[in-house]
Amino acid sequence: MDNLTLNSEIIYPEKDEKIKKAIILLHGYGGDGKDISALSLNWKKHLKNTVILCPDAHEKCKISPSGFQWFDLSIDDKNYIIDESLKSEIVINNYLISVKNKFNLKNSDICLSGFSQGCMMIINIGLTSKEKYGCIVGFSGKIIDKESLSNRIISKTKTHLLHGRDDIVVPVNNLLEAKDFFIRNKIPVITKIIDNCDHHISIEASSSALSFIKKNLF
Repeated sequence: MDNLTLNSEIIYPEKDEKIKKAIILLHGYGGDGKDISALSLNWKKHLKNTVILCPDAHEKCKISPSGFQWFDLSIDDKNYIIDESLKSEIVINNYLISVKNKFNLKNSDICLSGFSQGCMMIINIGLTSKEKYGCIVGFSGKIIDKESLSNRIISKTKTHLLHGRDDIVVPVNNLLEAKDFFIRNKIPVITKIIDNCDHHISIEASSSALSFIKKNLF
């Protein structure tokens, strides 16, 4: 089987279960795969025949040397950020090819999920793929650049976006703007705002995401 292209935390199903589905969890800016993999502890119990993969991003984070970044946010320049995120898309797409080869899966067998900067990336990846993914689940993220993405939309994967109402890192209005973008582009989307929640994945958000995955990936 092919080697994966990024260092990954991999949570396998029970030994007697054949892998039929996969969830990809992308961490946020300055995080890592091990950090985001904590989300899988609850999900694993409810998702049979499913492998959960949590890769480290390909770049060391400039503001958090122990963590990683999908693209550089230290330079506040729109065109620079778009260019850097496009480079990251190539890396992630190559990783997804490796995952599909390793476990003999199709796009429709895979849920793309991510937190914060990871959410930004999976939205781009999921909507620009030639084949739809099983579903997309995004936590506390936003659309990197609506004009750039609208010109590249190919597939319209079912999406669930979740956000804490009290988030000051990525304010909740980004969820509302993303919802409007999805509706305008006729992409099926469900959104949920979590009360008394800041920039993290709450138990309520995790449970809502799990229900969506069970309904749309299986």
